[in-house]
Amino acid sequence: MGGGDKGRLVLGGRSLIERVIDRLAPQVDALGLNANGDPARFADLGLPVLPDSIADHPGPLAGVLAGLDWAAEMGADRIVTAAADTPFFPEDLVDELTEASVSGLALAATEEDGRIVRHPTFGLWPVALRDDLRASLKDGVRKVVIWTDRHGAGTALFRAAGDPFFNVNTPEDLAAAEAWL
Repeated sequence: MGGGDKGRLVLGGRSLIERVIDRLAPQVDALGLNANGDPARFADLGLPVLPDSIADHPGPLAGVLAGLDWAAEMGADRIVTAAADTPFFPEDLVDELTEASVSGLALAATEEDGRIVRHPTFGLWPVALRDDLRASLKDGVRKVVIWTDRHGAGTALFRAAGDPFFNVNTPEDLAAAEAWL
């Protein structure tokens, strides 16, 4: 998309990240934003910016760890994650993830062509697993589903018209999101 923060792309007069915040805020007690680089670029959102605590930006699990560490400081027992470029995720995301969690851990999924497709940036994560996650990242684990499968993650299956976890990656995706909106 030419660099920059995809969440700042405008969809229907509002940024993608504003749409994500508006959709997620009613479902949670507090919001934080995982981002690296200059946190001042998000000052207008009024959210704490949580940088990765593991060097070399090892991927989405590092963002989950940043959220888990933040939640632990607040005394929370779990977090939910959502992608900043996915404006149409379900309004009952947290409830469904909670219901699907077995070990306190769950990922969102949809069914496509008869197979289950997990959406690992949308998950429920117990703070109790943060030390294990930190150790796994230091040992080189990078794929979300490899780590979540080790811990018996539940699967919250969402059935909806279209893909509720559609994310904006290209100009064509942004045009499709405009049409969907």
